Amino acid sequence: MNRGFQSLLFADEPLSVSDLTAQIKELIETHDGFDDVRVSGELSNVSRPASGHMYFTLKDGGAQIKCAMWKMQVLRMTRGYTPKNGDAVVARGRIGVYERDGAYQLYVDALTPSGVGDLFAEFERLKQKLDAEGLFDAAHKRALPALPKRIGVVTSPSTAAFQDILNVLSRRFPLVEVVLSPTLVQGTDAPTQIIHALARLNTSDLEIDVILVARGGGSLEDLWCFNNEGVARAIAASHLPVITGVGHEIDFTLADFAADVRAPTPSAAAELLTPDINDFRLAVDAAAMRLNDLIQGRIESARADVNDAVRSLRLLSPINQVLQSKNKLDSLQRRLNSTLPTQLNLRQAELNGLSHRLDAISPLATLARGYAIVQHADGSQVVRGIKDVKTNTALRIRLVDGEFSAVTADTATPPTALLDHGGGQSAIENTAAQ
Repeated sequence: MNRGFQSLLFADEPLSVSDLTAQIKELIETHDGFDDVRVSGELSNVSRPASGHMYFTLKDGGAQIKCAMWKMQVLRMTRGYTPKNGDAVVARGRIGVYERDGAYQLYVDALTPSGVGDLFAEFERLKQKLDAEGLFDAAHKRALPALPKRIGVVTSPSTAAFQDILNVLSRRFPLVEVVLSPTLVQGTDAPTQIIHALARLNTSDLEIDVILVARGGGSLEDLWCFNNEGVARAIAASHLPVITGVGHEIDFTLADFAADVRAPTPSAAAELLTPDINDFRLAVDAAAMRLNDLIQGRIESARADVNDAVRSLRLLSPINQVLQSKNKLDSLQRRLNSTLPTQLNLRQAELNGLSHRLDAISPLATLARGYAIVQHADGSQVVRGIKDVKTNTALRIRLVDGEFSAVTADTATPPTALLDHGGGQSAIENTAAQ
């Protein structure tokens, strides 16, 4: 018996609960055999609060022990493994005492499923082999289609992962079509079925654009079919681009390394494959607004051109020229109407003046003063002097109010006496009186 512990048992004064617990804690935690132990058992009461720590109970048929695993150790836990109730595991850590509850527990530094060490070693061996062959080279990776019309899905139709894929696709891009190539995604027969499912899509005449290989989360053993060498080679050899969504974000398989793109989950793979139709709606709305603005701008520009053409047409139109000519004619008419009376008056005054002047020199005015015009009877000659007539010459005498005929007398009277108007008797015979 430990000497210190023996002294506690035979002390004269009773110990407080805290003292006793502290002594037990020191006794256990300083024991060389309890600072690094490996314990196998079954998980129960697994709890992962927001702090990131993990608490669970490790049990077997005869006993159980409470366990705590701090956040840093949880993050370093075996990749691809998510602890859950009922798992057979191996926990490695140290025994300690939680004084508040007076209970001892196992503080776990590492937690692995039973047998995971052998599986992980096989995984690393295959990974190095295929990587050395260049199967995972980035140069071989192909880009996913920007807008796939038909997606081939390799998974089990009964899984929640397949429903998650359909839900994401119908929400994001309901126009895409899904072609399921069904297969087991767990168990010894799964690798062969996965290879055949890939081959069916690659040889199909359905014009598949891309292949999605999917499975929900699980333990390393559950996902082991996706670490199969044949599956990895079939994915790498696919004629169509391949995206994988196997397990959870922390799960990596050989299928992921062989694929063109790896998504952390099946839902994430569906999102990576399809655009969001709402983005298309926004883009279409924006394009419609730009098109409307462009059309309105073109309409306004065309309207301005038409208005300019109309103005030009009005200026060049025959109607406009007719109207201008009419306006000019109206203006001239108004000017004529305003100036014609004045001009007529002026011309009338001039005419009157000329008339007066004409009257002054008119033969009629001379006749009115008592003179007469003597012509030969045939009107061929005006008698201006006695020399223009002979005896018995027929004459026509024109007075102011008429005319009459006459014949020169047969007389020896000098011709000059015949034209005397001094009041003596005329020598001309008035035929009208006869």
